[in-house]
Order: sequence, then C-alpha cells, then structure tokens
Amino acid sequence: MARRLKPGDARYRDRPEDEETLLGVEDDGADDVDRRAEMEEAREADEGQTQQPPPPSTKGKEKARTIPFRPLEKLQSRFPANVVRNQKYSMFSFLPLVLYEQFKFFFNMYFLLVALSQFIPALKIGYLVTYVAPLSIVLLVTMGKEAYDDYQRHLRDRESNSAKYLVLDHKSPPLPSSPSSPFPSNPSTLATPSSKLKVGDLVVLEKNQRVPADMVLLRTSDVATGSCFIRTDQLDGETDWKMRIAVGATQALANDSGLLNLDGEVFADAPIKDIHTFIGTLTLNPGSSEAITTPLTSENVLWANTVLAAGTAIGFIIYTGAETRAVMNTSHPGTKVGLLDLEINRLSKILCAVSLTVSFAEVALNGFRGAWYIYVFRFLVLFSSIIPISLRVNLDMGKTVYAYQIQSDPEIPGTIVRTSTIPEELGRLEYLLSDKTGTLTQNEMEMKKLHMGTMSYGTDSMDEVAHQLSLSFGATAEQALKRSGNTFTGAAVASRGRRDMSVRVRDVILSLALCHNVTPVNNDDGTVTYQAASPDEVAIVQFTSSVGLTLSYRDRTRMDLLTPDGTTITFNILEIFPFTSESKRMGIVVRDAASGEISFLQKGADTVMTKIVQRNDWLDEECGNMAREGLRTLVVARKKLSEETYELFRKRYDEASIRIDGRSEAMTHAIGEILEKDMELLGLTGVEDKLQDDVKSTIEMLRNAGIKIWMLTGDKIETATCIAISTKLVARNQYIHQVAKLTTSAAAREQLQFLQSKPDCCLVIDGESLQLMLTMYKQEFIEIATKLSAVAACRCSPTQKADVARLIREHTKKRVCCIGDGGNDVSMIQAADVGIGIVGKEGKQASLAADFSINQFSYLTKLLVWHGRNSYKRSAKLSQFVIHRGLIIAIIQAVFSAIFYFAPIAIYQGWLLVGYATVYTMAPVFSLVLDRDVNEDVALLYPELYRELTKGRSLSYKTFFSWLMISIYQGSAIMIMSLVLFENEFLNIVSISFTSLILNELLMVALQITRWHTVMIASEVVTLVIYAGSIAFLPTYFDLSFVLSIRFFWKVAVIVAVSSLPLYIVKIVRSRVAPAAYSKLS
Repeated sequence: MARRLKPGDARYRDRPEDEETLLGVEDDGADDVDRRAEMEEAREADEGQTQQPPPPSTKGKEKARTIPFRPLEKLQSRFPANVVRNQKYSMFSFLPLVLYEQFKFFFNMYFLLVALSQFIPALKIGYLVTYVAPLSIVLLVTMGKEAYDDYQRHLRDRESNSAKYLVLDHKSPPLPSSPSSPFPSNPSTLATPSSKLKVGDLVVLEKNQRVPADMVLLRTSDVATGSCFIRTDQLDGETDWKMRIAVGATQALANDSGLLNLDGEVFADAPIKDIHTFIGTLTLNPGSSEAITTPLTSENVLWANTVLAAGTAIGFIIYTGAETRAVMNTSHPGTKVGLLDLEINRLSKILCAVSLTVSFAEVALNGFRGAWYIYVFRFLVLFSSIIPISLRVNLDMGKTVYAYQIQSDPEIPGTIVRTSTIPEELGRLEYLLSDKTGTLTQNEMEMKKLHMGTMSYGTDSMDEVAHQLSLSFGATAEQALKRSGNTFTGAAVASRGRRDMSVRVRDVILSLALCHNVTPVNNDDGTVTYQAASPDEVAIVQFTSSVGLTLSYRDRTRMDLLTPDGTTITFNILEIFPFTSESKRMGIVVRDAASGEISFLQKGADTVMTKIVQRNDWLDEECGNMAREGLRTLVVARKKLSEETYELFRKRYDEASIRIDGRSEAMTHAIGEILEKDMELLGLTGVEDKLQDDVKSTIEMLRNAGIKIWMLTGDKIETATCIAISTKLVARNQYIHQVAKLTTSAAAREQLQFLQSKPDCCLVIDGESLQLMLTMYKQEFIEIATKLSAVAACRCSPTQKADVARLIREHTKKRVCCIGDGGNDVSMIQAADVGIGIVGKEGKQASLAADFSINQFSYLTKLLVWHGRNSYKRSAKLSQFVIHRGLIIAIIQAVFSAIFYFAPIAIYQGWLLVGYATVYTMAPVFSLVLDRDVNEDVALLYPELYRELTKGRSLSYKTFFSWLMISIYQGSAIMIMSLVLFENEFLNIVSISFTSLILNELLMVALQITRWHTVMIASEVVTLVIYAGSIAFLPTYFDLSFVLSIRFFWKVAVIVAVSSLPLYIVKIVRSRVAPAAYSKLS
C-alpha cells in the first residue's frame, strides 16, 4: 500500500494543465463540447489501432460499461464530468429565471403593466415614480437575495470541486520506498482536483477523505484482510461505520505499482439509484485462457460522498458526476411558495376583476363618450391601488419579523430560519414525515434487559451478571455453585434451575460476545471504538465488555476475548451468516482455539427464532413485555457441533454455494437442515434506542393538533416497529399491520383491501413493497394510506422518501412537512412544503438544505403550535388590512369620479397618494405583526387550536368579501359625507375626506388588535402626530385656517363616527353571540 500522505504533502501538487482551471466549474460547458470534438477526432485517428471496449451508449441498460485499466482519453470523455454543481442559476440564466419567478405571479405582472402604462402620455396620471419605485424596490431586494444565496452555493461547489486527490500515474517511474514501507516501491501520483477525475482513474484515498466518485475498492492498507471502514452518514443517514472489502485479486498484488501494470478490465452495470445493489465483475487477462473473473458486489464499492474512516485505500473510478449514486439520489431544490402567497395571488385576480368592472361601469354610465377605451385604461390606473404593491413589501417585512422572533426564542435555542419566505406554512401543516435515526432517536443503543427464562436482569442488576461471570471464569464449579445462592440480590432465581447459575450466565454472555459482526478499531489516541453495520450489535458488545468479557481483536478468521481475570481466549471464525431482512437472524460458527470445540451461535427476531429453539414456553410472553416497553428484542441460541456434523454441513453448504440456479435457497436449506435444529435457547436481550428528549410528548401534542405523522426510515422493519411503539406513534393496543416483501400485483391488491377494512390500524411497510404499491396502485395506496392514523415506511431510499412527500402533496393538496438530520433526508426535505433539518450526529447537510434548522425534535411543538400560529394569523390579518387600505381609497376615487361627471381625474395626487401608503398608515398597519390572539401558554396547552388554522379560515373568500363590503361601505360613507358637508371650495373636500380617511384607518387598526403592545400604541400616536404636523407643510392640499377651525373638527368627527362606529358595534355583538374558540380559553 502506498505510504500515508498528508494533504500538505508535496505530492499534492497541481498538474500544470490544471493550474488555470483548477476547479473545473468555469469551463464545464466548454469542456464537454471540446471533449466531444476530441472524441470524434480520436475515433478517426485511432482506426487500425488496438481496439478498446466499445464506448457506452447513453440509453437505459446500455449505460453499462466495460472499462479497461489505463483507458484511452476518448473513452473517458464519454462519461459525465465529475463536477459538483448545486447552483440554481448561471450568469446567463439568472436574470430571466428570477424575473420569471417574480412575474409568474399575477400580482407582480399587474403592477408591471401599470408601471409601463405610465410611459404612455395619454395614460399618465400623477408622478411616474409613484408607480415605478415600489415595484423596482421589491424586484431589487428579491434579486439581491437570490444572487447572494446562489453565490454562497457557488462557493460551496468550488470548495468541493477543488479538493485534491492523488491519482496513480502510469506515465511516471515509481518513487523509492520509504524505510517503513513493506513494499519495494511506491507508484508516482499526481494531485488532481475532484472535478478533473475521470472514469478509469486509480485514486488513493486517505483517512477522513471524502470519496469523490463511485469506485471499486482494489487495495487497502490492511494487508491481511483487505478491508476498510467507511462512514456513510451523508448517503444513507446511518452513523455506524460500514466495512468494505477490496477485490481479492488486486489486494494480493505485491505492491501498489502492480495496479499500473495490470492487464484487466472492470465491468459495471448501468448506474441506478439503489445504494445497496451493485452488479459488476473484474477480469484479469481478458481474452486469454488464463482469464480470471471476480464478481463484484456493493461490498467492493465505495460510493461518492462517503468518507474513509480509517487507513488508506486505492479505488478504480466507475461512475462520475451525475451518474454517482449520491447525485442520483439527490433532487434539485425548487423555489418554495407559501400557501398564503398563492391565496393572495388568487385574491388579487378578483381585485383586478373588481377594478376592471368599476372602470367599465364609470365609462358605461358616461355613455362611452369619446375615446372611451383610453378612459377605461386611465380608470384602471386610478384604481390600481385596489391591488396594493405595498402588500408584498409589508408581507416580506412581516416574514423577517417572524424569522427574528423564531431565532431569538430562548426556549428553542439554535433554531435558524433559512427560508424566510414561508414562515406562515408552519401554521398550516397537516402531514409530518419524519426520519427515525437521529431525528426521533439519538442513535445511541443501550442494553436494558437480559432474560434467561428463570432469571431476569434489568439495568439495576447488571452488576450481578458481572459477578456471576467473574465466578464462572475465575472460580471452580464447586465454588461457584456454593456461592451462587448468596450473590443474587436483584435477580429472580427459580428453584427449578438445573444448571449452575454462573455457568448459564457465562453461556449467554459468551454467545453475545461472539455472535456479531463488530470490529474493534484502535484510534490515534489509544482508545478503542467498536464499529458494525448495526448499532444494536455495538450496544450488545459494549454490554458484554461492561460485565467483564471484552472483544479485543477481530479479523475475518479470528476473534480474541479478554476475560474478567485478564486472560485472552481465542476463537476461530469458521462461518458467518449475516443478518438479512428475509432471514431476520444472524449466525456464526466458531471453534474454541484451546479446546477445539465447535459451536453454532445464532441470534435473531423472536418471530423466526421461536420455531428454531427448544424449551421456549416463556419466550413469547417476555418478548411481548419487552416490545411494550419499546425495546428491540433478540433471541440468543446455541448448538454444539461435532467435527463430523460440521464437516457434513461444510460439504452440503459448499455444494449449494456453487449452484447457478436456486443458490440462495439451497444454502438456506443446508443451514436449516443441519445447524438450525435442536438449538438451545440461552436468553433474550432487550436493547433500547434512546429517544430524543420529549419525543413522546411532542408526538402526542402534534397528533392532538391534527397532524398525521409518517415515519420514513432506511432501517429494518422490526426496528421501525419498536420505535413506532416507544415513541407513541402507535397508540396503546393499536393494531400494527406489517407489509413486507410484496412481489406480485395480486398480493398488493389483497393488502390494500385489508387496509381499507382497518382504517384505524398503523401500517408498517418496507421499501420494496412500497415501490410495488406506488408502481401498481399509486392512487389507491395513497388514498388509503393518508387516512390511516400512522404509517411507518422502512428500508426507504432517499428518492423514495422524496416521492412519498410529493405524492401526499399532490393527492391531498395539504401542506406537508418533512424533518430529518442526515444527508439521505435532503431530497425529502426539499420535496416538502416545509423542510426542517436537525443538527445532529449525522452532520449539517440536512440542516443546511432545510427551510428551518433546529437542534431537537421536541422544538417542533413551539415552532408549529406557537410560532406557526402567530406567523399565519398575523400575515392573514396584515394582508387583508393592506388590501382594505387600498380598496377604501379606490372606492373614494370611484365615488368622486361618478359624482364629478365620470371624469378620470385623481382626487388625491402627489404626496397625499404616496404618504397614504407610507408614513400616514404604514407603522400602525405593520404593527399588526406583533398582535396575538392567545397567550403562549394557552396555545401549547390546547394544541387542538392548531386544527382551526389548517382550515384556512383566517384568510378565505368569506373573510375577503367581508373586507370588500367594509371597504365599499367606509369609502362611500367618507366621500358622500364629505360632499354632504361640502364647503365653498374643492380644496376643503380633499382636506376633510383625506383626514377622515387617515383617522378611519387608525381606528380600524385599533379595532383589529386583540392584545395591545407598546409598539402598537406608539405607532398610532406617532403617526397621528406626524400627520397633524405635515398639514402645516402641505398648503397645496390643506387650507390651514380651515383645518384649525371648529367646523373642520366636528365635520371630521361625524364622518369618522359614521364610517367606524357601526363596525365597532358589530364586533361587540359578534364577540358576545359567536365568540371565537380561542377567546373561550383565554
């Protein structure tokens, strides 16, 4: 293996040709074109030369490829560049795409047309800046935000693309070996940016380096076993290290330089999304009689975005860029639009229709005289305030306030709002799709119970297990038997126990210490870390270590255990039968190196082990007891084998393993026929996956709030069932229906019919069956599943999680929230209406991709029930009031024009029109974002209040038309009363009606406030003072002598009373006759 190189090593130098375009991003598009041209030229130039395997096609299964060692450049050019690109825009697409995203909403398109109309002299009314400036400001702010966000994505892409990797260079001579190297020479390497890696490159990976592309593992620094460990948390969400095995033929080479001289080729199947499946072969000396073909599986492959956890390794790249499993399982983020924004967009179309109707009415009542079509457009411009551009500004500012309040809440510290455009969505959610590991659980396993039929040990009596184990190893059988009755204080000991207690304890603890796939890894600081594919196994091995039997060494053929008395006992590993979803058990055949005794040890789920073990009368009852406590149960059994029995099994098993047809079934039959008979039941273990803090109460509160919860996990179906029970996702005594391994349409149909008859059950379904359902009966399945109280989907790929989220959104038209903590949850988070990422042990990838980032699952309660409620209620109230503010001034204009001969002349011009929507009303109206209808304690105590929010009644057609009627009444009242109280000059109509309008709006804000805030009072008072003071500086609009007269005050008071007092009376009566639900609890 090549000597360990550090990133600071001089060998991480740049290739000369890479110095200019190190990152492989700027010239990406040009590169692809140039490579295609070079490929065609090379094909013509190379005719008659040695033929390479044909380049792969780009369609379907034809994307399978055969890649020789040292491939030609033209072959490498056929595959995608290994470039990471998460940017949404390019230099050329930024402006068109951003403008499209803005103007696809009718709201903005309407104002664009109004602003453009002011460049036509015949349609111009008032100042041009009045119409152009607000829209320009909104667009500039939005474009600036999008540009900044995309630039940050660009910087992250550059960092990934510029990461250096050592590539074996077959063109340069080998380097001299270091004194510590066991090999005679080390191959030359070139430091290559990740973006320049190509299919067929041999890449050297070092500890803690990210795997840059999908590659076949050829060699590792573990010379004896050819194994290495990788971290896959950013791919499948699991934090445990996974073991990968180098190809035997290449691991056996004398040194790394031998890879450069190999005559061989790698066949890889077409790229697919499934990270658990790979079909390929490695052939040495192809085409000759000495050809050796080695099958490749997913155990021989390192997927991109995983991390080499220990040692060094060399890999052969087979998939790059868009063809890697990581990229294929990641969906590109889209622009999320809140439901409130869509509702307002629909209302704006109604407002436009109102504006058009009133304009036509004005022209029609005037008899369509003259150039009436121009008058229609002038009226449309006059009534443009009906759709207020300030609504967008106010809502965006309000969302910023909500984001600040969420991030500064001391009860949910560390919460970050990454998408500030959809905080109202937190108050409208009806489905919550959650990851399991690291989200609902801490992914920390702990052994809680050990039951041996006549003896039961809990966490408080594990010291007695250690004592008995010590006796069995350090004392004679007679001494152990003599003292056993006096050593147990907390364990239940039955009088009918036939064997010595300590010997029984030894048997079960020794079996647990041997029957697993755990490997101890020595860290740089001298500590030992246990690594395995399942955290359950690590928990059990840690338990055996805590009671005195420690796993000290393991390779593929041997295990060493350290006993309580300090001696080491060695066992040879003869066979391993790994856990699978089909078998639901794991077995191992070991030989005691000292005595030569052979034992077959097995542990597995109670559903299968019950049929295998003897004397199991107590097993079902105890498994049920542990399951009700949310513990993950494993049954432990043993069978001692004679040499003859083992040899018979070995012969049968080897014969089965070389069969072409029915190989798996034959191997399983050999195990069942010889080994899995007359097994001795040793014990039952109960392991707890520690839940996140307050998960149970959080889920209960969310369910009371009317939110349906789905759990989507990549874990086993048994594990998911246990967690569903322990988190109270499943109600007590609720029936759990498991659907697994469906392969036929008829079986799927049968399951659907059963689920339809049991709508109150909890469905637990595996990924394979889920895929069949979505393929064969998509609509039927989602219709039935969305009605169930709880659903848990297991063995889900990242893409399946995202597909489920999209399907629920499309079918139900309800708001869906997805929450997760790993890189495998990113696609699901981005597919949801609201994506929430948890910062946890699996890194920050989910948190960075999410709309909201939190530190604990329990923070959801406060985030949804309190902040979600406030954001939605406040935005609904604010948007309706801003619409009312625009409607009322448009009604005043319409009445004015109708009375004065239907002339399209503005009653309020210049500063009055600008000031009305800004300094005269903005602060009081915007202060509505601080209003709240209930106290925080009430909202959290009665989560049922959240159900009302999902019905969307705070902003609906009903409330909209109510405000429309209010605006028509108040606008008409103000204008007509001003005309009734008409003075001698037209100027006085403006001063009376405008002052009445401002006071009316201030009173209306006061009527809408449920709970007063200091800022609200200050905004009302300060605005009133500013308006009164500005009158003195606007002589064009106000006659100061008239304004300061008594008749001005009483006329304004009468007008405001007529416009506002009836609404106050209606509010009082409604609060008495039909009070809101929340008012009864306050």
